[in-house]
Amino acid sequence: MASTERPRALVVGATGIIGQTLSAQLAARGWETFGLSRSGGAAAGVAPIRADLADPAALADALRGTRPEFVAITAWSRQATEAENIAVNGGAVRDLLAALEPEKTVRHVALMTGLKHYLGPFEAYATGVMADTPFREEEPRLDSPNFYYAQEDELFASAARNDFGWSVHRSHTVFGFATGNAMNMVLTLATYATICKERGMPFIFPGSEMQWNSVTDVTDADLLAEQMIWAATSEGGRDQAFNIANGDVFRWRWLWPQIAAYFGVEWEGFSGSPRTLETAMADSAALWRDIAAKYDLVEPDIARVASWWHSDGDLGRNIEVLTDMNKSRKAGFTASRDTRDSFFDYVERYRAARILP
Repeated sequence: MASTERPRALVVGATGIIGQTLSAQLAARGWETFGLSRSGGAAAGVAPIRADLADPAALADALRGTRPEFVAITAWSRQATEAENIAVNGGAVRDLLAALEPEKTVRHVALMTGLKHYLGPFEAYATGVMADTPFREEEPRLDSPNFYYAQEDELFASAARNDFGWSVHRSHTVFGFATGNAMNMVLTLATYATICKERGMPFIFPGSEMQWNSVTDVTDADLLAEQMIWAATSEGGRDQAFNIANGDVFRWRWLWPQIAAYFGVEWEGFSGSPRTLETAMADSAALWRDIAAKYDLVEPDIARVASWWHSDGDLGRNIEVLTDMNKSRKAGFTASRDTRDSFFDYVERYRAARILP
């Protein structure tokens, strides 16, 4: 990093499940931290920047003078087709880095992607020939068009042009703290359990037989943020792609009864075929408003606390999905998390914030 009185960082997607914790960690470590989002929100101690990645001119104006050394890209925008995903999300990386290019202060850019790097995009998810699990970073790209690849290519091109380091962070399902996030399994399952308790109905595993029985892993948001900061400040993290998962493995048939016991509900495992959350919770919006009023919760809009479609997708997969963490460990990042502790720690944070009763 360049020698300045306080190192500067820019977190793109500062209100998201990763952006919130990353920007807070950076601020706590003494970084002068800027948080970019469309809403203009940011964690305490983080300077908010309101801008839309889809508006290159306004983006350049908003970022002028921030002069970050470390840039973390944690935002993406889901589109109807993968071609649109590539155009919008690849373009966002290109335009962001172009906006920062004139001031020539960037020393490292960290890009968050995920396991669709190995599994394929939504349109061709897990349909091609895939590598054996656990997934390793050296596996070649799949033949399917993929916006993760487009984002990487924009990152690599800018890094070569501007002589900064880069890192790519491939997470699995993220456990973290955020509302209004499209991919938030802890809050989604906790919301589901809360509704089950209120209705007196069983907490039914919504996914596939494979996901119920097979070994899997997940990614703690705080751990991912730690890996990004490590990569930006350590030689071992420069110009590398890393998987990031908690470092342990588990089966949902082991964790699901423990979640049910925690919320005081009966549970059911896989039985015959997936019983999806989107179907079971289709009429839950009004009930959640009632629950929010009853317990004085701060978020009555169920669309901002539960992402049924995403949890259905992750829990409904008919393939084993887990990652290898040896590359990251050998490079010097050895932190880990206990997945069971991670889940319940975040639930307690949601309760303390009055997002859950």
